[in-house]
Amino acid sequence: MKILIRVTAAVCAALMMLAMFAGCGSTENTAEASAQSMGAPPGGQMGGQMGAPPDGGNGASVSTGTGAYVLTDGETLDGGTYESTSADENAVRAEGEIEATLNSVTVEKTDGAASSNDASSFYGLNAAVLALDNATLNINGGTVTASAEGANGVFAYNGATVNIKDTVINVSGGNAGGIEVAGGGVMYATNLEVSSTVKAAIRSDRGGGTMVVDGGTYTTAGSSGAPAVYSTADITVSNATLTANDSEAVVVEGFNSVTLNNCNVTGNISGTYGENSGENIHNVMLYQSMSGDAEQGTSSFTMTGGTLVSKNGDMFYVTNTSSVITLSGVDLTLADGTYLLLAAGNDGSRGWGSQGSNGGNCTFKLSGQTVSGDIMVDAISQLDMTIADSSSYTGAINTDGTEAASLTVTLDGTSTWTLTGDSYVTAFNGSLSNVVTNGHTLYVNGKAVN
Repeated sequence: MKILIRVTAAVCAALMMLAMFAGCGSTENTAEASAQSMGAPPGGQMGGQMGAPPDGGNGASVSTGTGAYVLTDGETLDGGTYESTSADENAVRAEGEIEATLNSVTVEKTDGAASSNDASSFYGLNAAVLALDNATLNINGGTVTASAEGANGVFAYNGATVNIKDTVINVSGGNAGGIEVAGGGVMYATNLEVSSTVKAAIRSDRGGGTMVVDGGTYTTAGSSGAPAVYSTADITVSNATLTANDSEAVVVEGFNSVTLNNCNVTGNISGTYGENSGENIHNVMLYQSMSGDAEQGTSSFTMTGGTLVSKNGDMFYVTNTSSVITLSGVDLTLADGTYLLLAAGNDGSRGWGSQGSNGGNCTFKLSGQTVSGDIMVDAISQLDMTIADSSSYTGAINTDGTEAASLTVTLDGTSTWTLTGDSYVTAFNGSLSNVVTNGHTLYVNGKAVN
């Protein structure tokens, strides 16, 4: 998560005595607002922009603020404009054991900043629309505009459920994204048009939840920390267009998942790729920030059908977490001179584990998949790659001879691996007759096998 301003623990403590909220920020905010992650790019340098551990959640009180218009049980609003320009205030708010509906309503949160970055990210403080505490809110059509600091678009928190369809959401304020769940919130979104400039169009935060998105367009621009999707929850997106114009496309943090079905996904993270870069540049990142915002465990990215385009950086980057990446029938386009997959440690300076023991552990599954691109797994990382179900992989693995902690390739009888350079693995399962060497050599546990 994105740290907007670095402060020492002592300064944070002083601020807590002077104000209601600490506002030291959280590392998810840094990953999302800066998300050019650490790791060892091809040139061997380390980098990244993760911040200090969050203050929110470490004893800070939960604050969700107030609402300019607070819905009652059974209430339906048809049309009209509902506004907020006050600090820590939602324009429209549904809370408690109620169900309410908005039909073709215009919601505007144009002024009034959140007093705490953490509270706006974790609890929905200052969001344009907030449902919380087990409320059910149905939103049909209409528009939501949020331009104030810390004003997320539509937010479901603490067991609330939001059902939203055919709505246009524009978010341009700092420390804010498009649609969000946290604290166990649930959101079902259909055919939305969402744009945001500072954080993800589809996002979650501390406490996670569930998001199911079908159809629509979700676009970010203006910030290197604004992926189309940032997950600390279970997020499924189908039949949608996801575009990050200045950031990576997707980030999964910790024991959480992103599942994409027949989506068109594009990332264009800013930054210089290669040995002159102080940071890893990538398109899909799976990692653990150690901030406390995401439970530690296996990160999961699954994509079936559709397109996945990286305009800059490695297609997949895994660091400081165990992960499962599954591809089936996806049309991938890699940026020139980049890795298909990089599993690597990082220098630990931003809290992503300890240097030397924070590698990536990746299970990479190809099923009915055609893909090209080299793979790199560093000495403290692991890869278990399966090429199955009539898949075709063209590329080299650890072509520079690096010996990974563990690197196994399993190739079934219906699939092929075509080498584009010498490749080094620790174990190979399958028939070598399905490996097309093209004059290159496959080394298994240090020994040439062809």
